[in-house]
Amino acid sequence: MPEEDLAAMARRVDPDRFFCALFAPAAARPTLWLLAAFSHELARARAVVRDPAVAHIRLQWWREVIEGAERRHPIATPLSAALRAGALEPAGLLRMVDGREIEADEFIETTAAWQDYLLSTQGELAAQSGRLLGITDLEPLRLIGAAHGAGWLVRSHAMLAGQGRCLLPADLLSRHGLSPHAVITRPGAPALGAALRDLADIATGWLRKARTAWPRTQIAAALPAILAARDLNRPGHPFAPRGLADRLAVLAGFARGRSG
Repeated sequence: MPEEDLAAMARRVDPDRFFCALFAPAAARPTLWLLAAFSHELARARAVVRDPAVAHIRLQWWREVIEGAERRHPIATPLSAALRAGALEPAGLLRMVDGREIEADEFIETTAAWQDYLLSTQGELAAQSGRLLGITDLEPLRLIGAAHGAGWLVRSHAMLAGQGRCLLPADLLSRHGLSPHAVITRPGAPALGAALRDLADIATGWLRKARTAWPRTQIAAALPAILAARDLNRPGHPFAPRGLADRLAVLAGFARGRSG
């Protein structure tokens, strides 16, 4: 896929990571956009089907691509090429696939499972982005990526409810007198605000642990932390496209060499 097509796809499916990748060295940007598009394809495995069994089949299809199966597909084809070239790590991509399995379940039962889900999906996406940029200590990036994913969930719970889905942990919802089904049927329930704040607190703790300075050539992998912090400071805020203030915050983080 030509670089401009990858850029257009990443901008459409993951505008946050598209924008942050613009601060990476030019040679790395296409693969960063490819990673974002791949992550989106995994998310679609469950989002676009009614039958959870079909979601498992779609995820298995991606496992086979990572393990060497040749498939003609707008994302699978360049992904296979990047794997053959050693630009991407199969084990990390397989962790991203495995992490999506829980989305085919009826709901996420525990807060611990919810955290593992975010660390293995958006967290691993951030880690693999950092690996591509030459970062060796990937754990802070896993925390940043997980926090960015949590920020998206607390912004998007109502949109997901409209799709008949809830990706918030049932045990934490229960502590606030809620259930996944209640969130789907009443996404504006007053008690949900407190539950979202609890989840935002967990993710904010991840950002505190990951706070550090980054070399200019590597900071692009960590810049989603800035967007995550903004989202987590306003849990329950209606989902809306990014505005100028978000973009300026990322630009300021790049200028000072810090993601938080």
